[in-house]
Amino acid sequence: MKLLRITQIWKFLSRSALVATIFVISTLANARAAELVMFEQAGCAWCETFDREIAPIYPKTEEGQRAPLRRVNIDHPLPPDLAFIDVERLAPLFVLVDKGQEIGRIRGYPGEEHFWGLLGVLMKKLDSVRTGGERAQLLEKALRAVG
Repeated sequence: MKLLRITQIWKFLSRSALVATIFVISTLANARAAELVMFEQAGCAWCETFDREIAPIYPKTEEGQRAPLRRVNIDHPLPPDLAFIDVERLAPLFVLVDKGQEIGRIRGYPGEEHFWGLLGVLMKKLDSVRTGGERAQLLEKALRAVG
């Protein structure tokens, strides 16, 4: 009887550990998946203003850690992994992407204060996209693994 009880406890703990592991791995993988793609152009005065006001501090911010800045020149061919983005001939254009999907965009550089506000809105949208669909998928995977 004790052996049966120990076996049941072991199975429960093993399943719980599996679910926790899947959750942690998924969270870590998703935390690094987003990028803020900046479409820029040589001679763009607003791009240069962004470079002075935001670019030096961006990687040090929470937003910069969650969605590193990636620069793409709009005068060059679009990288294949960004083919899903409808690029406008406007510079700068900031597009927040996550796992091959556009989350949202900021057209132009509206100044330091407005940029951070608009980026904050995009980050909230990223969080809602991630937590809505991914939690359901993660729970479904965990239940299949346990069952």
